[in-house]
Amino acid sequence: MIGIVDYGAGNLRSVQKAFESFGCETAVSADRRALDRCSRLVLPGVGSFGAGIAALRESGLAAYLSERVADTPLLGICLGMQFLLSESEEDGVHAGLGLVAGRVVPFTEGKIPHMGWNAVTDLRSPLFSGIAEGTHFYFVHGFYADAAEDAAIAKTEYHRPFVSAVCAGNAYGVQFHPEKSGEAGLKLLRNFTRI
Repeated sequence: MIGIVDYGAGNLRSVQKAFESFGCETAVSADRRALDRCSRLVLPGVGSFGAGIAALRESGLAAYLSERVADTPLLGICLGMQFLLSESEEDGVHAGLGLVAGRVVPFTEGKIPHMGWNAVTDLRSPLFSGIAEGTHFYFVHGFYADAAEDAAIAKTEYHRPFVSAVCAGNAYGVQFHPEKSGEAGLKLLRNFTRI
């Protein structure tokens, strides 16, 4: 079962529908007992880093996820990926979960937010198994991960190269929205269920 973490923000239903489209059982919950029954966890996210990480901490889910990731694969999506990092500069400086070394920083060039389809390259993870180099995924974000090179498992170019997917141990994150990225996005989510 896939546990989709509900901390009061995030595109929960679209992520749930994406997993259910290929037969995955899901549980959308903030209840740790319900999430304990799940073999994989997904942390979606939309909105601002400061408000989102505060909600995760106040609910106790930040501490819960930091414990569970020791033996359970966790996938952060968009803002959910950014939560995995050490800190963010959005709306002031805020500490993240610290599961992936790096900092969330703003774009300073081009139209912001970066929105639309863009190529994902330098694929270096089973998360991208069967997905061709340069496949396009759907992005909506004004901040990006300045992550450690050894944590980068994919990159994208938007006026400058940036890390668009990360991994450290059981913590995986993608800056794009696989649930809005057609067949390639569904393939990535299927891959996550097999890691």
